[in-house]
Amino acid sequence: MGNHKTTIMLISLQQLVMLIVLLGTEGVCSQSKEGCPDSCGSVSIPYPFGTSNDCALDDSFLVTCNQSSSSPATPFLPGSTTNILNISLVGELRVATSVAHDCYSTNGSYSNYQSQILSRFPISNTRNMFTGVGCDTIAVIRNNESLHRSGQGKNFITGYGFVVEEEAYKFSIADLVYLRETTLPLVLDWAVGNQSCQVAKNDLASFACKANHSECNDSKNGGGYRCNCSFGFQGNPYLLDGCEDIDECKVSNPCTLICQNFLGGFNCSCPEGYEGDGTRNGTGCHRKVSDNKQSKVPYIIASIVSTCLLVLGMTSLYTYLSYKKRKIIKLRERYFQQNGGAFLKQMIPRNKEPNGEYQSRQEEDLKPKIFTDKELKRATKNYHQSRILGMGGFGTVYRGVLPDNTVVAIKKSNNYNSKLVKQFINEVIVISQIDHDNVVKLLGCCLETEIPILVYEYVNNRTLSYHIRDRSQESPPLSWELRLKIAVESGRALAYMHTTATSTPIVHRDVKTDNILLDENYTAKVSDFGSSALFPLGQSHLINTYLHGTYGYMDPQYMSSGILTEKSDVYSFGVVLAELLTSKKASWIEHDGRVMPLAKHFVSSMDTSGNLFQIIDRQIVNEENFEQLQQVANLVKSCLRSEIDERPTMTEVVNELERLSMGELLPSERIGGLLSSERIGGLLLSESSSSLPVIAYATNHTNFISPTGRSYSI
Repeated sequence: MGNHKTTIMLISLQQLVMLIVLLGTEGVCSQSKEGCPDSCGSVSIPYPFGTSNDCALDDSFLVTCNQSSSSPATPFLPGSTTNILNISLVGELRVATSVAHDCYSTNGSYSNYQSQILSRFPISNTRNMFTGVGCDTIAVIRNNESLHRSGQGKNFITGYGFVVEEEAYKFSIADLVYLRETTLPLVLDWAVGNQSCQVAKNDLASFACKANHSECNDSKNGGGYRCNCSFGFQGNPYLLDGCEDIDECKVSNPCTLICQNFLGGFNCSCPEGYEGDGTRNGTGCHRKVSDNKQSKVPYIIASIVSTCLLVLGMTSLYTYLSYKKRKIIKLRERYFQQNGGAFLKQMIPRNKEPNGEYQSRQEEDLKPKIFTDKELKRATKNYHQSRILGMGGFGTVYRGVLPDNTVVAIKKSNNYNSKLVKQFINEVIVISQIDHDNVVKLLGCCLETEIPILVYEYVNNRTLSYHIRDRSQESPPLSWELRLKIAVESGRALAYMHTTATSTPIVHRDVKTDNILLDENYTAKVSDFGSSALFPLGQSHLINTYLHGTYGYMDPQYMSSGILTEKSDVYSFGVVLAELLTSKKASWIEHDGRVMPLAKHFVSSMDTSGNLFQIIDRQIVNEENFEQLQQVANLVKSCLRSEIDERPTMTEVVNELERLSMGELLPSERIGGLLSSERIGGLLLSESSSSLPVIAYATNHTNFISPTGRSYSI
């Protein structure tokens, strides 16, 4: 029984060594027929391939070797201009192919090129990949037809389609222009004839597997068969005596002391006086143990020493882990104090008032909770990648589940100014006291990390930006009624923060569609107060040397002067309203490379008579709320005025939106007063009942990354 186990182990080890040998001797296998050239240029030509009829097995394996004095010799497939790159005896043929393409030029002309491989050998179905390159391009493979390009309208960027060796092609921007001038590698599967091994062996004269110790295998891609040397042999199985024995003992092998080679394999053994299977991965070779007690002494000593070392190691490990644990506890305590933990505890009101009365449950809920680092790691499975809700320039947001099964959003910021600890703690206390249906609630924070972590209420239906532009096919588009509802609710949240949220007015400073979350009922909730600013009582503005916000939404006056007011949020909210009307991004890159802000584009379109309804989302125009759309557009223009004093307050904006949402159209004197002192570009309200033309616009826009970065924010 023991001998049987040893034999199985030796066979598996021999297979491992054979794999190493075959991989290391691939070049040895490339042999030509006697008296025939063994290469063309730098490409080896092994039999059954050859450069003449006498050197090749048949016409299928004939290689055209183009030799000229001006350039190195180059092999081609017979009767074609397809360049051969490599021939392998394992049944693979690498060739260089041109790229199929079609082009529309600016003058309206059209040109195309179809890629064809003239060879009896099929394209490998395991070593290649089909690739399409272009803009607004679809590439398909069709029998006896050209590559086909389809899309919306004509595109002046060339479209390409090609089959290429896997991992051999990596896309670059330059390929959109120059790929047609490139050749790419393609792998073909070659085999002998179209018969199976069983049928081909009936005619030994034409049977291609000539070598002793060779085997025949049917091709898995089309008809025919291939030959290979038997296990333990290497060489060219298509040549007589082409398969030679591999001396495994001369290469890397698993034997410890003695390696014995034999035809087709090898054996490991131990010298006299030793026992074992002779392999490194098995029992190896060790001296035979005698029965006298004296011979056991070294083993007893070794056992005692090993036990002592094990005990010492376990003790050292326990000591190290205990030290590391104490160090982590001290580090957490240091971070807690450094981040204002003691100050926060002092500022949070106690459960019992001085008069002996306990606070109400509602008052308790408004206090920020102090979470531990352990709690948040447990809630996020140690901040596992699967728990990431979003990432951006300000940090990463994770989905967490607390012990009571409450789902929360946990934000780890990238930056933190440790010099402003008291200001940070004050902001945490103030913002956690905001209790509004349309504001994401700050539940608490963790101060035991180098950068404090904030814990927010979890809102489960993604961002307004997603539902306007990036929604999936299953998600229904937002109707105008729903968009107006979201605008009203978002505006109420900002107006609340500016006026009645706390004793200190709060300016959000980063109002955008990415920071407006929607719940399952599409209720809007304003989020991400990481950039918000608290205004001291009696102060109407702040001067900042470091700007916060997102490009496309930031107040131009704030960007140029650094002066922050509540009207800065009004400007940003105007951009959000423009997005709700147009479904466009806050900024994009034009064809000439210029960055176009939506605010500028919107106001310019309104100032051009008749252009307003050409930029409004076609879906909501089709709902025919023309008067309502016109008046919201007028409100947007008033919010986007360059002069701060000419903009309405958030309360005024919300009042107008609420009137519109209840079906009340604004009287003309209000349009001329609060909203506009001039006739707004676009269609007159009296014309809105007529059939309005809708102009289609391109949907392929280039993303613009703002200087502060985009992020999923809570």
